[in-house]
Amino acid sequence: MIALIALFHAIAQAKDEQTLRSHISTEMSEYFSATRCGLFLFAQTSLVDSNIPKALQIALSPQSNPVVPYLVEHHAPVHEALVVEPKTWKLICPRADHWHVMAGPIVSTGQLVGVIGFTRKQGMPAFDSQNLTDLSALCLHISTWVATTRCLRRATPTQHLLLQTERLTARELQIASLVAQGQTNAEISAELWITENSVKQALKRMFRKLEVSSRAHMVAKLSTVSK
Repeated sequence: MIALIALFHAIAQAKDEQTLRSHISTEMSEYFSATRCGLFLFAQTSLVDSNIPKALQIALSPQSNPVVPYLVEHHAPVHEALVVEPKTWKLICPRADHWHVMAGPIVSTGQLVGVIGFTRKQGMPAFDSQNLTDLSALCLHISTWVATTRCLRRATPTQHLLLQTERLTARELQIASLVAQGQTNAEISAELWITENSVKQALKRMFRKLEVSSRAHMVAKLSTVSK
């Protein structure tokens, strides 16, 4: 089973919201042994849009789903047993593939901007407190990713570049400095006491964060920021 820390890294490296919804959602489903996983960001999912399926409108409606008011009020993960009795939940949602549900908030600037939800089918164990704790950590990472990504969209080219640079870790900045000095991966590995493969993987992450495809392009971009 995929580790929680691997999910954190996958979220941080996601290129767009579609990646979160598809590839990473699948990995999160596996982690929580869930039948389904759905990520809904409200900037793109308007509940008054007639193109949104009726079932989804109902699922995200505070009037129809007692889990939603809890998310709105508390900004904290919740499963159905925290808000209603089991018999009541079966009346609200009798579907066998939604026998147990768990949802977590995506928050930005104090506002609920999205929800991530999981379901388990009839016969599977209910979500528990450990699941809520792990989901809370994931929601924090997703909320940070969403806030950063949306800031990048609104930024001017210079602001965009500064925000990209700020996403580099201290170690990645060290590697970038040595690359700028013309050092090879092997030389960087020896100087920083890390494996050559670690250098290669760090460079791949840095290229994605900075949206570059070569060492020279990366150095040029970082040089622009430092001027």
